[in-house]
Amino acid sequence: MQMLVVGIIALALAGDAMHSFVLGMPDVGTAATVFCGVFVQALPFLALGVVISGLLAVFVTPARLARWLPRRTSTAILAAGVGGAALPGCECGSVPVARRLFGEGAGSDTVGAAALTFMLAAPAINPVVLVATAVAFPGHPQMVAARCAASLLTALIMGAAWARFGRPEWITRRLPDPTHSEGSRWAVFTEAARHDFLSASSYLVIGATAAAALRVLVPSWVYDHLAGQLVLGVITMAVLAVVLSLCSEADAFVAASLSMLPLLPRLVFLVVGPAVDLKLFAMQAGMFGRAFAIRFSPATFVVATLAATGVGLLVLGPQ
Repeated sequence: MQMLVVGIIALALAGDAMHSFVLGMPDVGTAATVFCGVFVQALPFLALGVVISGLLAVFVTPARLARWLPRRTSTAILAAGVGGAALPGCECGSVPVARRLFGEGAGSDTVGAAALTFMLAAPAINPVVLVATAVAFPGHPQMVAARCAASLLTALIMGAAWARFGRPEWITRRLPDPTHSEGSRWAVFTEAARHDFLSASSYLVIGATAAAALRVLVPSWVYDHLAGQLVLGVITMAVLAVVLSLCSEADAFVAASLSMLPLLPRLVFLVVGPAVDLKLFAMQAGMFGRAFAIRFSPATFVVATLAATGVGLLVLGPQ
């Protein structure tokens, strides 16, 4: 936090010099415009998301979520998927919640499948993310519907797959110590919100920088080629989502800035990112164990890509 404050002050003091530098270089000016547009548009939704995430850390414990689950596996998976829409939060926060849910039902296929379904659904279909997507894509309400449907479908398929094929021995990491009871509610709230904001905003900076670089450095013929090759465009955007590792509350603005590409590849970017990326793989390996992560993450990548492509073709139509 101290480094963030010092950096903001330094940039403010250097504002005039940076302004003159940008005016003298059109490409840098274009990149700066894209960066600021993505960052400024996404920041309010990011702030709202981390506030809600902090409140959830205080009032909605994994133990309570486990008690609310139905006993039947298929019903529990569906309830966990739909319930993710009511509990906004970054994907960074959904992984530890899912791990604690998993621990509540050790050896239970029902609780494990519901926990993983919730882990994929909560950061992808909650109201903050869907509203941010609507703001980022004005005039394209079908993008909101397609993102919600494809992300929920991905979560339900992976939950059902764990119930059918998952093995308890893949979970090699012990359950982390509980944090809900440490300190006052205000301390828990501020710590959760601070952690989520610094983590998510750092990835937002990386994403906005990448969007600006892609706009300036990549020749236009590359985008023309990707626009004409549906499969190549889908694969490229799916891999880009994994590499950039953006927060789900801000990724819509990065996708919207890539207006050179059709809607379908950008939908794949929005569905794959909250489901599997580099930071999520690392978190899953740390929370569940490497044996789990090397099986779950690649399977999620394939399912999310196919679900987004299928839903996109149905909702958005061929482009």
